Parts: sequence; structure tokens; C-alpha cells
Amino acid sequence: MRKVDPEKFEARKQQILDAAISCFTRKGFHGTSTAEICAEAGMSPGNLFHYFPTKQAIIAAIVEQDRRETAAYFAQIDQSQDLFDAILKFMDIVLELAADPAYSSLALEIAAEAMRDRQIAALVSAHDAEMQASLSVMLRDAASRGQIDATLDPVEAARWVGALIDGIFGRIAVDPGFHPLEQRTNLHLLLTRFLRPGAKVSGKADREQTVKA
Repeated sequence: MRKVDPEKFEARKQQILDAAISCFTRKGFHGTSTAEICAEAGMSPGNLFHYFPTKQAIIAAIVEQDRRETAAYFAQIDQSQDLFDAILKFMDIVLELAADPAYSSLALEIAAEAMRDRQIAALVSAHDAEMQASLSVMLRDAASRGQIDATLDPVEAARWVGALIDGIFGRIAVDPGFHPLEQRTNLHLLLTRFLRPGAKVSGKADREQTVKA
């Protein structure tokens, strides 16, 4: 039996995933054929099926890749910093991803597929639960340091931060006038009033509030 080079194997898998993401972004999961993914990746169907037996397996791998990247982000956060600031930076990244048409389109496709496919739904739920757990720990630690409101339930607060993330992507789907990167100041204001009531937020939104007052 020929020995498999792990690095080449993973590189080929990533090549397929990148090709699939390009296709899914253009035509959606169900509008994309396996043949189109093969053409985009520059390989035969037999070669593709060696790495992913079904199109569903490709979708599952994309969800898993996103989970790993999110977990890696939370793992590298410097725990000595202001954790409230770390949460704001995380949400800034969410806005950047939401502003990327390819990423936002793919995220909405995955959410829709999770409503139809139990396996994908289980993967998405596991990804969400992991992110919620990481946010809960950050919020709990931030509260213990006096960096956010100590009366907040960290689990429920994390759930609402998650709902806010979902809402950002949902708004993109229905509101052509919603531009995520233009909402950074408003998002920081919202999070500050939720997590640090009474704290000052600098920026356009605050200046407008001062003028109105």
C-alpha cells in the first residue's frame, strides 16, 4: 500500500474545500453539483470522492473548519488583558466577516442547511455551544475583575451576544442598506450599555447622543 503524505493529503482536502466554498458562494449548496466542485478544484470525481464521499461531507468539513478557527481564536486570547475589550475585538472580527460577501453568503447557506439536515444541524449546534461556552467564561472572568456588570448571568449574557451575532448576518440577508463595518460604533455602544451600563463610549454615536441631549 502506498504511504500517504499527511501534508499533501491535508493540502488536497483544503483545495477541495476552497473550491467548494467558491461554488457554494455563487450558487448555494443545492445549486452546486459535484462536477462543478471538481472543475473548480481541477480534479476528477474519483479523486474528489477519495477525500469526501459526499457533498454533505464537504459541507460538514466546512463547518468543522470554522469551529476549529473559532476555538483557536479564543484559545490565543491574552487572559491578562481587559476582557471586555477582548469581547469588543471579537465582535469587530464578526463585523469584518459579515462584511465579506463570500463569508456571509456561506454562513447563511449553512444556517439554512442546518434546518434541513440533522447531521449539519448537530455540527452547527456543537459549534455554537462551544462558542457560547468560551464567551461565558470570558464574561464570567470579566465580571470577577470588575470589567463588566457583575450582576449579569454570564451564560445568558453569552446567549444574547450570540443572538446579536446571528442578527448581524440575518440583517444582511434582508436589508441591502445594512453595511456591517459602518456599524462598529453603534455595536460598541450597544455592547457597552448591555455589559457596562453607565460607562462612557467615545465615537460618533455618543457625540450624537450628546447633541440630542
